[in-house]
Amino acid sequence: MPDDVGGIAAERLKSFIERIERLEEEKKGIADDIKDIYAEAKGTGFDTKIIRQIISLRKRPREERQEMEALLDLYKQALGMDV
Repeated sequence: MPDDVGGIAAERLKSFIERIERLEEEKKGIADDIKDIYAEAKGTGFDTKIIRQIISLRKRPREERQEMEALLDLYKQALGMDV
């Protein structure tokens, strides 16, 4: 493969593409592992939708979570839902 094709460094481009392909394959493997863990949790009786929500909440800073919970409570009160 020539080093320079149409002003493009071919070997450099090939290196980028191969690295991305390897990472995409690793990402797929990790996604499969996560899917297996959710299936295991579901099999033991846990609600996976709630687990996903908890994981999402844990990614947020505490202050942001508290603000979200306060707004949720306020909206539920405004709609006459039990809080």
